[in-house]
Amino acid sequence: MSFPDFSAIDSQTQWQRFCDLLWYHDDLGLWLDVSRMHLNSSALEALTPRLEQAFQAMEELEGGAIANADEQRQVGHYWLRQPQLAPDQQVGASISAEIDAIDQFGQSILGGSIQAPNGQPFTDVLWIGIGGSALGPLLMIRALQDHAVGLPFHFFDNVDPNGMSRVLASLGERLRTTLVITVSKSGGTPEPHLGMEQARHRLEAHGGSWPGQAVVVTMAGSKLDQQAEKENWLQRFDMFDWIGGRTSITSAVGLLPGALIGCDIRGFLAGAAQMDEATRCPDVRRNPAALMAAAWYAAGEGKGKRDMVVLPYRDRLEVFSRYLQQLVMESLGKHLDRDGKEVHQGIAVYGNKGSTDQHAYVQQLRDGIDNFFVTFIEVLRDVDDIPSIEGERPGDFLDGFLQGTRSALTEGGRQSLSISMRSFDARRLGALIALFERAVGLYGELVNVNAYHQPGVEAGKKAAAAILNLQKQVEDVLSDGVSRSAADIQKAIGSGTEEAIFWILRHLTGNDRGYMAQGSWDSPASLRFSKG
Repeated sequence: MSFPDFSAIDSQTQWQRFCDLLWYHDDLGLWLDVSRMHLNSSALEALTPRLEQAFQAMEELEGGAIANADEQRQVGHYWLRQPQLAPDQQVGASISAEIDAIDQFGQSILGGSIQAPNGQPFTDVLWIGIGGSALGPLLMIRALQDHAVGLPFHFFDNVDPNGMSRVLASLGERLRTTLVITVSKSGGTPEPHLGMEQARHRLEAHGGSWPGQAVVVTMAGSKLDQQAEKENWLQRFDMFDWIGGRTSITSAVGLLPGALIGCDIRGFLAGAAQMDEATRCPDVRRNPAALMAAAWYAAGEGKGKRDMVVLPYRDRLEVFSRYLQQLVMESLGKHLDRDGKEVHQGIAVYGNKGSTDQHAYVQQLRDGIDNFFVTFIEVLRDVDDIPSIEGERPGDFLDGFLQGTRSALTEGGRQSLSISMRSFDARRLGALIALFERAVGLYGELVNVNAYHQPGVEAGKKAAAAILNLQKQVEDVLSDGVSRSAADIQKAIGSGTEEAIFWILRHLTGNDRGYMAQGSWDSPASLRFSKG
């Protein structure tokens, strides 16, 4: 069935497109509207055969096909919310057992049957992870935690020593009653390892007992898992080999923080499973993820020419754009397609929250460069304890700002899609995440990129390791106390670049580690460095 082409000014055409393209899930109470995107009937018809091929690819992925060829791994995040779909019964049983163990652990911590080694109830959680192992948990906490329910969370999601210092200082003596959870799939990722070592050092300095307070989420049998088993840590949870960081939120990575804030983790999984079922529909017009992927493709001409601006009009979803940055950009941002052709694919994602953005970058969205599309997210149900005062309700103003921004963008020919939910809870968050996961997978098929590997990330890790090795060599050269320029040091080492060596030296001299610089900093080549 055809539908009218996009119009920026004809309200009747806009209404007709809205009616024709609107998708709705009655039980979830969730709408998707792509009518304000420049997705026209002919474009959707042309994409339909490729989307049908994408459906087949997704079916094979769910059936256990190797999706990450680089590491010869399956991609099984869909099994996490429906263990019976796992291609191996033992895998399904392991998933179900893990969910039960997480649920029971959360209840035991919050109920006080598991206490800190000093005999007191746990008061806080220090979560140590990087990438999806931090973004997913952060989203769970910000989106689902209610006031005075569950444990307060603190994060080591970077190797910034200043940030670590602030977090540890804020915990202070409560470190003795802090549950410390380290997440590292391989068990060897540098960032969580460094954070874990710093947390352990400070916790033990305050009289805490690491084994009785430490929890790990890692692959069974990893070096970190072996350490936790040997030292008898409080609890170990499995991070399955076939789960990637950016799709790990329905694994222990997201469920454990959910359990520790007392949210409905089974409802969260059920919502994701419901959306998975909806996005398996082979009819493009009745599949919300297919409509989203097609709208993204048409907006960016299949080449990512437009950024995705995420505007959730709820404070609880403020960090959702950060979560989507990794899900979308790490999945789709690829140098080569599956055929080895250089394509430089991807969709850039940024956002904050409405109506804060009304007073930030919406000005550019309306009047500036037209290189984006907006994703509006709204929740209809308002809380009951914020009353109408003098006839004014904050929720009405929030809705007005959303509709006003949407209309203003349309009038300027700017594209947007909208996701609306009757209410917001763990089940709807699960559904929202699953919708974007499937849309990313389908879009990856449309542009023929592998959405389940990350060679650029691996390249960055290798480059960082090379710099750290170079720093060791620089320090070895300067250990004799002789003053040298960056060029002298580079010549002595025989590797690295003068610029990289300069960066290392600038960092070393910026800290109290005995390194000195002589000369003018605005003339890097003339500077001489030594260790006193």
